[in-house]
Amino acid sequence: MPELPEVEVVRHGLQPAIVGARIESVEVFDSRALTRHTGSAADFEARLLGRGMRAAVRRGKFLWLSLDAPDEASPAVDTSLTPEAIMVHLGMSGQMLLREPGAPAERHERVRFAIRNPEHGELAIVFADQRTFGSLAIDPLVPTPDGAAGGFGDEAPLVPAQAAHIGRDPLDPAFDEAAFRSRLARTASGIKRVLLDQTAASGIGNIYADEGLWAARIHPETAARDLTTRAVNRLLTEVRAVLQKALAEGGTSFDAQYVNVNGQAGYFAHSLNAYGRDGEPCPRCGSPVLRMRFMNRSSHLCPDCQRKR
Repeated sequence: MPELPEVEVVRHGLQPAIVGARIESVEVFDSRALTRHTGSAADFEARLLGRGMRAAVRRGKFLWLSLDAPDEASPAVDTSLTPEAIMVHLGMSGQMLLREPGAPAERHERVRFAIRNPEHGELAIVFADQRTFGSLAIDPLVPTPDGAAGGFGDEAPLVPAQAAHIGRDPLDPAFDEAAFRSRLARTASGIKRVLLDQTAASGIGNIYADEGLWAARIHPETAARDLTTRAVNRLLTEVRAVLQKALAEGGTSFDAQYVNVNGQAGYFAHSLNAYGRDGEPCPRCGSPVLRMRFMNRSSHLCPDCQRKR
């Protein structure tokens, strides 16, 4: 599943096309792409036709396209729902692709938007999804509890209702380190389980949790409340460094399911130190990397560098 770096790469690629653009048409080819939308496919198409778009925004793994207020003269739009956004759930294999107008249909294409940008002209945005776990939805924007920007890409203190429960990510300027440390001090669960809890700190999935814990030399099953303040600070520093390096390298691609808006893969997989390297030597000490079962998935760690307390 795409994590913070992968979603940020997609957001960053969409932003120039989104800002100031107007939606000229919407075609839903598969209604399974609207499982989180409260209306029908026809409702989705009608409510977006002619709408302007302000920004592509991300919080953690969550992505949304914020919309201008609808034309009050349009009978197709319920103005009581504004402000609104197109909430984008990429799921396991969702892709948001930028294409030339009239470009051939993509494999696994589910929804296509024809937009007109004042600077870039006509473009197509394609939502493709092989495994159909992703979805799009028109969602109301609600105020952020702390009054800070809802996410990267837009200064408005608004977040989609479907993402309102999601915590800020460690790269967010409004991330509350003191609150995060306080939460860990009250939590008996293993630290990796807490890192994967998107209400505690968003954007970190299995890959970057393993990499951050390896870099900080912390065993994933260490109880969160047993970590010292110094260890928590070290963990946050390493998680941020891993996320920023992954961003610089375009994210992590193990197959063709994660690509940027131009269909290109990321190459951070070549920089992984622990994740997916079971049996290979630890880059730090040379001991074989260990793979452990964890919450119906796997944890990867160095048994020598990451000793459990």
